[in-house]
Amino acid sequence: MKQKEILLFGASGQIGRNLIRKLTNNNYKITAVTRNIHQAGYILKTQANPGYLKLVEIKKFDPETIANLIKNSSICINLIGILFETKKNQFRTIHTDLPNLLSQLANKYKLKKLIHLSALGIESAKDSNYALSKIEGEKKIKENFSKYIILKPSIVYSVDDNFTTNFMSLLSKFPLMPLYYNGKTKFKPIHVIDLVEIIYDMIENKNEKLILECIGPEEFTFKKILQILLSSIDKKRILLPLPLPLAKLSAKILQLFPSPLLTEDQLRLLKYDNCESGIYKNNFDLGYNTNKKFENEIYKYSFNWKTGGQYSKQNNLEGN
Repeated sequence: MKQKEILLFGASGQIGRNLIRKLTNNNYKITAVTRNIHQAGYILKTQANPGYLKLVEIKKFDPETIANLIKNSSICINLIGILFETKKNQFRTIHTDLPNLLSQLANKYKLKKLIHLSALGIESAKDSNYALSKIEGEKKIKENFSKYIILKPSIVYSVDDNFTTNFMSLLSKFPLMPLYYNGKTKFKPIHVIDLVEIIYDMIENKNEKLILECIGPEEFTFKKILQILLSSIDKKRILLPLPLPLAKLSAKILQLFPSPLLTEDQLRLLKYDNCESGIYKNNFDLGYNTNKKFENEIYKYSFNWKTGGQYSKQNNLEGN
């Protein structure tokens, strides 16, 4: 077994791309699993030093194929997650069955470590299928393999995310934005670079049997996040609290679209704060002080949604 070979699932997302860059710069060889090598390949290959990244295409999570990959690795990292279900991708398959399989194989082939990315704020969300599937996945890992590390981040943001960028797109186009649960749900956003530093240190150190909540240095309500995004793109919009019956109706309609802005399950999940639970340790408890401030980082790329585009960037920088 080679000491510095890592098997990475979920390589093409914002966390995966930044992690590949960090790991290959530090002489780790990565086998990155993707479902579409032609779509993801050209992006991923630009993130790694030559010779340090191997791409493998897997259409289905076939146990034999995955076993062959795991037995040639020393560490497995699973970043795969979905926010809504489709006919091909179900919460149980992605969040429960895959972690179960990976942890069984990690135990069989005596991996040094399995690092699994779960989610923050799911323990109380008993009415969310997303949350239940994540919790069950964590449970399977703990049952199957002792050398696990489960990371539970709040919202992960960057220029490549699907959170701040989507909301800035919507806020730049529409005069009104609905607030669910009066916009009072709390979050502790963590920048992707800070999260990648935590993952990297988990690889390097001797931690195991660890569940770690990963949070940023600031706490915001959902309404405050929208206000920061509006300020960063120099827009004024109406933030309208939506009564729950109307919110449920809108979610029921929106979830019919191929890439829904909101589903009924996501609406239920929004009832619960996305902050540290107190059940597990968080990154600050272990000395991982995430320092990137949400508003400062947003300003670095929000010019893409401002009138004038890139030519407004200087105004943003001067505003800081």
